[in-house]
Amino acid sequence: MASLPSGASSLMLKAPLGSVCIFADGVAGTGVEELSKKECAEITGIQELHVYEMNERDRSSPAYLRLSQKQVNSLGDMVPFTNKEVYVTHMKTTVQIYSGNLEKRLGISAGICILIQHVPEKKGDRYEAIYSLYFGDYGHISIQGPYLTYENTYLAVTGGSGVFKGARGQVKLHQLIFPFKIFYTFYLEGIPPLPAELLGEPVPPSPAVEPNPAAKATEPHATIPNFTN
Repeated sequence: MASLPSGASSLMLKAPLGSVCIFADGVAGTGVEELSKKECAEITGIQELHVYEMNERDRSSPAYLRLSQKQVNSLGDMVPFTNKEVYVTHMKTTVQIYSGNLEKRLGISAGICILIQHVPEKKGDRYEAIYSLYFGDYGHISIQGPYLTYENTYLAVTGGSGVFKGARGQVKLHQLIFPFKIFYTFYLEGIPPLPAELLGEPVPPSPAVEPNPAAKATEPHATIPNFTN
């Protein structure tokens, strides 16, 4: 059996006879057939969804509530937030949220983070995050778990509505520019096949990525139905 590359997700799922579904950056070694995402979804029931979140800094978000009344970030401080757009994954995307390919504006993210630990040696903080991503008429996905400002993390998918009703699984949160630009990779189970409009090949995550101008301008052909604003 081939091994995962250093730093890759452990979400590797065996398929019949020497094939492998790998939801990571690739497979090291030889003698293993890497299946397409569509084939993997059919075998495992896990669907991959990519979303870019971008804070356009036009909603006074995030708001830092220093409930600890200390000058240094401390246990109990809270951060309510909402980021306007969500773009899914085709060839270009962003959030407020945008699709992974940055071609479509999807909606918003909204929720709250509670500070659990200030980590000065890593110049960051650990939060417990509870929030949702909204996809217009398609519904929403709710997630919860650790939000680290200094490294990538995995959070649990706790449910959803619309096409995401009954969803479970996890999501990788990839910090690009804290707290203004994030790339999400969802691994979703328990739901029917997602609409093609939400799927596609994502633009490789980078601090420099930007949404399609038409999506940013919310032109009708570059938004999903009744995108959440």
